[in-house]
Amino acid sequence: MIRAGRNCLPLESDPGYNAIRIPPSPEMMTSRGIGLIGLGRHGLRYAHHLLHDVPQARLAAICRRRRGEGERFAAEHGVRFYEDFRELIADPAVAAIVVATPPSAYEDICLESIRQRKPMLVEKPLAPASASARAVVGAAEAAAVPLMTAQTLRFEPTVRLLKEQLAQVGELAYLVLTSRVEPRSLPARDPADFGGRGALLEIGIHLLDLVRFLLEDEVAQVRCELDSREQDAPEARAWASLRTAGGIPCLVEVSRLASGRVGRVECLGRDGQLAADWIHHRLRRLGAGTSEEEQVVEARATLVETVTQFLEALDQGGPMPVTGLDGLRAVEIADACYESAETGKIISLEHERPGEP
Repeated sequence: MIRAGRNCLPLESDPGYNAIRIPPSPEMMTSRGIGLIGLGRHGLRYAHHLLHDVPQARLAAICRRRRGEGERFAAEHGVRFYEDFRELIADPAVAAIVVATPPSAYEDICLESIRQRKPMLVEKPLAPASASARAVVGAAEAAAVPLMTAQTLRFEPTVRLLKEQLAQVGELAYLVLTSRVEPRSLPARDPADFGGRGALLEIGIHLLDLVRFLLEDEVAQVRCELDSREQDAPEARAWASLRTAGGIPCLVEVSRLASGRVGRVECLGRDGQLAADWIHHRLRRLGAGTSEEEQVVEARATLVETVTQFLEALDQGGPMPVTGLDGLRAVEIADACYESAETGKIISLEHERPGEP
């Protein structure tokens, strides 16, 4: 049995969690200095947006393991370079931290940020396993340091429109969530970066989080199967059957096998169906008989919205729009999936908050 957290969401119903009130200074209200730790594939995306698309932020410093590449980037863009993340966090010009390293490094970085009282935006998943995520979330809460998990799919316009219209399909029967992406090109990712885990944690964490986001309920039971393309390699496919505390079944399919991408969530209700395709930015509604409507949704950079929401929460002294607890819950569901795949059993999740016995 997985011990997860209490059966409530850290949304408006739980404003005390990470709802840190820090009065902003005038200089923070104009342009907040950001320290970016990690400059790989995800880190470069953050860097680009911080440099060009987020006027409330100023990229002040970067940290990268490959010193030569880090120094060249810093010189080109007029920012400071640090080889040691502790020195970057200590820089007085850095008011907040964005963490985009492999997840295996998150715990050490986050605990140091908490020690130095620097707010953090951490790329998903919050950790390779729930024990590490729980340590970070518990420390952030105890120190009253803001922590946001970058579950960027929550900010995708098609997904948000689906949530707005969810009541139109009536009482829900079940959800189907699918994410398929192409195999990684060489060089291959080090399996240790994700704690030896594969597509479910790397890609499927979006879908596990969406279940909670869309239904505003906790996952109570999990059954999962995993499949690897090669022996002793992390999984390339995952099929999970979830059931929420409210009794709604959710089917999750994740794969990193075929060329081309699929990303969709289908909600089947008593009065119709909604299907959101966030790859092609379309929302379809099916009603009685052959009734069908389709809306084309304007695409937006979810990373820009994620960073903007993080900064606005800091400026306003309000709760993070995606809390550390949200990130922990998604990793706990992933843990339950891996346990189910290993044992062949249905795994129940009990719900506690960090720090509770």
